[in-house]
Amino acid sequence: MAKQKVAMLTAGGLAPCLSSAVGGLIERYSDVAPDIELVAYRSGYQGVLLGDSIKITADMREKAPLLHRYGGSPIGNSRVKLTNAADCVKRGLVKEGENPLRVAAERLASDGVTILHTIGGDDTNTTAADLAAYLAANGYNLTVVGLPKTVDNDVVPIRQSLGAWTAAEVGAHFFDNVSNEQTAAPRTLIIHEVMGRHCGWLTAATARAYLQRTKNYEYVDGMMTNAKMKSIDAVYLPEMAFDLDAEAARLKEVMDRTGHATVFVSEGACLDAIVAEREAAGETIKRDAFGHVKIDTINVGGWFQKQFAGLINAERSLVQKSGYFARSAPANGDDLRLIQSMTDLAVESALNKVSGVTGHDEAQNGKLRTIEFPRIKGGKAFDVSADWFGEVMDTIGQKYRGA
Repeated sequence: MAKQKVAMLTAGGLAPCLSSAVGGLIERYSDVAPDIELVAYRSGYQGVLLGDSIKITADMREKAPLLHRYGGSPIGNSRVKLTNAADCVKRGLVKEGENPLRVAAERLASDGVTILHTIGGDDTNTTAADLAAYLAANGYNLTVVGLPKTVDNDVVPIRQSLGAWTAAEVGAHFFDNVSNEQTAAPRTLIIHEVMGRHCGWLTAATARAYLQRTKNYEYVDGMMTNAKMKSIDAVYLPEMAFDLDAEAARLKEVMDRTGHATVFVSEGACLDAIVAEREAAGETIKRDAFGHVKIDTINVGGWFQKQFAGLINAERSLVQKSGYFARSAPANGDDLRLIQSMTDLAVESALNKVSGVTGHDEAQNGKLRTIEFPRIKGGKAFDVSADWFGEVMDTIGQKYRGA
């Protein structure tokens, strides 16, 4: 039997699962196949193209459980698309005329890698799909098994991606402190911008986690710190239609009555309209290697602030973004359990030469399995008809408007 060698990488943006997933893979291989050599490529696919890797030593294996305590990635991330040769050349990852897929395949072959684990979102795993297809078509003996991470929870057909539960919980913690800014000045508008390019799941889930976190707080009667100050007055998602005049009128009534207003907004809400508005004005919108708008340059929360502040007569307005705080957190208990089940399956599938992405398959009643790469896609919309989201909307007193 040919000698096995396992490589792993993390890629894309951070999520509260990367460190734990790396630790989980190391632990599982050490348990079931302790003689297999393990390496990790630094900074995702960049490390593959440049041949930059870390050997997982005996000491690293012994201390792998420590990785469950930390956020970030212990092996580094980057955003590299192996089918975007021009971008790879521009960044000095390959030479002019080289095919990044071939460079990656040759590097993996020359390094003796027989199993590659990719830990990332839809971009990471669709890139893994491209690589797996290239490897299969060109006779390389390599199994590729991905694990799905994204705080957006928007990977088709996976029910729950790694890190999303934690991001919602930590985002709620973040805003629990920020909400106290309502006492800093009269008629304050606070906009909490939450990550989520095309999917509103995280914004909705963060709102739910915040409401659950604060619902049993006790207050001193007659003081400004009270249940209303800790409430949410609006939630805006990419999947919802936005009526500026109607919402401004509603929030102005809230502001007049309570002296403050709180809005949760997904960073992808009204994104297409904002981009179209700027492009019509002659602005060049920056995009990444995958063709996505560089959303941090758009400042959706600032756009909502600009629209609302004057219309509701806010004397003070501020935008607070929980994204980097939330996505850099260590995994919580729910995610740790999910990570363990997915890493165990990933190792089992890899050893059995089954390529794909581990996850609970929505097309098979949520069965945990290794899902075929061609079925993996990004941009899954949040189901706004979910009962729990209806309860959130009822609690905040906002009428849902379909997109």
